[in-house]
Amino acid sequence: MRPVYLDHHATTPCAPEVVDALVPWLRERFGNAASTHAHGSLAAAAADRAREQVAAAVGREADEVVFTSGATEADNLAVLGVAATHRVPGHLISTAVEHSAIRASLDHLEREGWRITRLQPGPDGRIVVDEALRALRPDTALVSVMTANHELGTLQPVRELARACRERGALFHTDAAQALGKVDLRGLDADLVSLSAHKAYGPQGIGALVVRRRGRPRVALQPRMLGGGQERGLRSGTLPVALVVGFGAAARLALRGLDEGEPARLAALRDDLLARLRALGGVHVHGTLTHRLPHSLNLRFDGVVAGELLSRIRGEVSCSVGSACASGRVAPSPVLKAIGLTDEEALGAVRLGLGRETTAQDVERAAAAFSHVVTELRAARVDRVAALR
Repeated sequence: MRPVYLDHHATTPCAPEVVDALVPWLRERFGNAASTHAHGSLAAAAADRAREQVAAAVGREADEVVFTSGATEADNLAVLGVAATHRVPGHLISTAVEHSAIRASLDHLEREGWRITRLQPGPDGRIVVDEALRALRPDTALVSVMTANHELGTLQPVRELARACRERGALFHTDAAQALGKVDLRGLDADLVSLSAHKAYGPQGIGALVVRRRGRPRVALQPRMLGGGQERGLRSGTLPVALVVGFGAAARLALRGLDEGEPARLAALRDDLLARLRALGGVHVHGTLTHRLPHSLNLRFDGVVAGELLSRIRGEVSCSVGSACASGRVAPSPVLKAIGLTDEEALGAVRLGLGRETTAQDVERAAAAFSHVVTELRAARVDRVAALR
């Protein structure tokens, strides 16, 4: 049997409906959407329909959707694009638990002279709205706070932040890549929203930045990619029509899933999995269970190192550790450190993400695999300690 797939934070399988929608645009409908002949016009019309579908998933207008290669590029365009419109470095506000695409962008701007406020979350993984508002300054160019954390699964109070920033004339950006299809993003009054298709059963290699075009404060961006001036001049490059069509189909499915109660189904399965794992004892969940993505868990088992656990369980369950790997060295996750975990605790963290195809039988099988391996690892640890005495 194939391993139970519990790594839906990293990527999701492309839904069959999405594959069916995009494949014709890889074969006979291969026109360049920028071309004015019949093949190009057909491709442009398909891209326009997909743009409407993506916009509908977040309750926005089609002309606000700028297609990118993914959420990383969308994040870069949002943060660096806003900063580039300022002649003098100013001030930016974000959090200590953002995705590396935001963290790296902020680090770059800080080296260029920008002042950065990185809000610290509590042990629950959430920031306090009032602290963010107190950090606002006259020269604050942008506030960037992700909707749902990619490791913890915790949800930030982005609706309140967006409204408060709008009232104070500050631009607000949110990375909503993990949230699409899991929580309802319609009515989120953010100026800039980053999205990714492959986190929501669409193809890899396509995302979007939703850029508000109406109202105040005015959203000004400088492009990060120059060339033919596609996507209203904000993202040059030939539009990958097949991927765009796939993204549109995935966005349509995301809305349908919300309406049909998929988040509630996932939450019930997640809670069942957690209850089964807690029977082992010594299980700690990281971040709040109240404000959380319905499919998401981040936890650790006392006496178990996550790397050892994953190496033993990989034949039964596909999941991720809550640590970062660079140049062959495993380091504690900055996100887990930011919520107060020690290095040892962070290196024990495991991230579990259920998905559309996850069944009750999958949960039972995964829990049994974890129970077996965790029990073995704990016993081996006890033996090692005893041998040293």
